[in-house]
Amino acid sequence: MSAPEVLRDASAAPAPSADGLTLRPRRRSATKVLPEHARGHNKSLVLQTLFHAGSQSRADLARETGLTRVTISDLVAELIADGFVIEQGMREGSRPGKPAMLVDIDRTGHRIVGIDLSGSDTFLGAVLTLDGDIVARAERPHPADAAGVLPTVIDLARELVADAHAPVLGIGIGTPGVVDDHGVVLRAPNLGWVGFDLEGVLSEALDLPVLVANDANAAVLAEYTFGGAGDDVLLVKVGSGVGSGLLTGGQPLRGSRFAAGEIGHVTVGTDGGPACACGKVGCLEAWLSVPSITARTAAVDGGGLDSVLRDAGERLGIALAPVVGALDLSEVVLSGPPELLGGVLAQATAEALRTRTLAPFHEGLQVRMTQQGQDIVLRGAAVMVLSARLGVS
Repeated sequence: MSAPEVLRDASAAPAPSADGLTLRPRRRSATKVLPEHARGHNKSLVLQTLFHAGSQSRADLARETGLTRVTISDLVAELIADGFVIEQGMREGSRPGKPAMLVDIDRTGHRIVGIDLSGSDTFLGAVLTLDGDIVARAERPHPADAAGVLPTVIDLARELVADAHAPVLGIGIGTPGVVDDHGVVLRAPNLGWVGFDLEGVLSEALDLPVLVANDANAAVLAEYTFGGAGDDVLLVKVGSGVGSGLLTGGQPLRGSRFAAGEIGHVTVGTDGGPACACGKVGCLEAWLSVPSITARTAAVDGGGLDSVLRDAGERLGIALAPVVGALDLSEVVLSGPPELLGGVLAQATAEALRTRTLAPFHEGLQVRMTQQGQDIVLRGAAVMVLSARLGVS
């Protein structure tokens, strides 16, 4: 390939994965590519198109990507040699002329290991296909002290790699705390990490590519790639704490200090409220975290659950309204126990958002539960690996 080609938008019909989740088509805006980056960019474009559209002929790929047939043939040959693309046989049908050879990503030729460190009691791990389907699971109890965290994570990762039964493309890890773009955990009090290069340490220990991100940031990637979320979305992850992940224009928003989405300790009222573990009064986490809701429900009479959930949902709406207004988000996704977050709480959040944002523009804002359950961080970890290794999202 000589000069870099100008890429046009590539889109495709949604392709369902084996467990019914939807692989959303993604659009890449037309842009000039530096010559030294053109080949890698175009290989990613081919893989992105196949990932979302499924089997294509080389002529199909040329039409979808805007690249020439010669370039496509060259790129596909290289991707076949690298083991990422396979030929699947001739296309069946009544088209005139010689049948076209179909190619696709080798979806079973590699595996991804995903690990979720956000649980208060358990570290979760899984082996996933390139489509985000989980084929094996493992878990470890949360260590009693900080010194045991790293050995536990390494042991869990090694078990999963051994159970992959295919080359491992990489390991993705979602962890609580603030994480920079090099996988350094700047602060994760529950795990005892401050300025800890988790990505570097694990890469060396496991001799595989490792990607590390905040758990909510990983979760929103899963919702975008596998859950049908739009390009401008906020995902609120509720568990022992409260955090969120943001996408704007389909791109992660991490912030100048990598702390975008850390909404748990935003004060959501001037009327006092429950004391927070951070020492302040009235933090969102003190209203919305699972332990907080559980404790407040236990303190009221038997019929008080709905009032507690409604109050927590309204507080969440108060915290999110400025974010929705500033970023013009299209939807808010909730991730956590559905029996707490769905129903009354989600409805109260939506109502609070509607009354606190500009009605003509935000009255259609959707507040919904994710359908990915507790696997959302594991699938988000897989998306991290797909993006870093193959340029696919």
